[in-house]
Amino acid sequence: MKRFSIVFTLFLILFSSGCSSTSLVSSWKNPDIVLFDAYKVLVVGMTQNERARLLFETNMRDEFTKRNVEAMRSLDVFDVAFTDSARSEEELDEVEQQLLDKDFDAILFTKVVGYENKRSFREQVLDWETYMEGFKEDYNSNQGIYFKKDYYQDYDVYYAETSLYCICVGKERKLIWRGTIEITDPKNVEKVVDDYIQLVVYALQEQDLIIRKKTEHETTSL
Repeated sequence: MKRFSIVFTLFLILFSSGCSSTSLVSSWKNPDIVLFDAYKVLVVGMTQNERARLLFETNMRDEFTKRNVEAMRSLDVFDVAFTDSARSEEELDEVEQQLLDKDFDAILFTKVVGYENKRSFREQVLDWETYMEGFKEDYNSNQGIYFKKDYYQDYDVYYAETSLYCICVGKERKLIWRGTIEITDPKNVEKVVDDYIQLVVYALQEQDLIIRKKTEHETTSL
């Protein structure tokens, strides 16, 4: 599994090089998961840039829809005031239960995060192999991104992290996959979002998570 992860990461670095404004710098998949299917996905973009959040959640939803996977934006699910202030674990428990009641079985959670320096970022990546918490814990520890206006002033290095969480009924709610993506040209929001989404879609497809590769029969259109 570790050898495959290294090869996959190197392949994605090559895939995302060139004219792209994004590049995958780390990818981790739960070693207990081989395939993962979801039928209704909540797309969450955690950033203070409202335009970027709208573009990301809308376009990512559309990518799932094109592949016959039902998806909804958090903008359409969360109350308008939900991201204005910190939410307790009890409130997040209620959110997860509401999602289950509405037949969601996965959350694709993306956040723009900061690190003090590249060393602290590498240390965080090393912690992933022991990180098995769920969406609630991830959201709870990072929700200041939404409403703390000085959040990004504390950091020198920035990355975006996308995590896929299972919230399936009768199964443990845990992390399935996480990728960290470096953004090299943040000024062009439309291009960044488009490049980012294409990279996430490709990563999910290569890891057999929700999105499946096209078979030879499907691509020949006979």
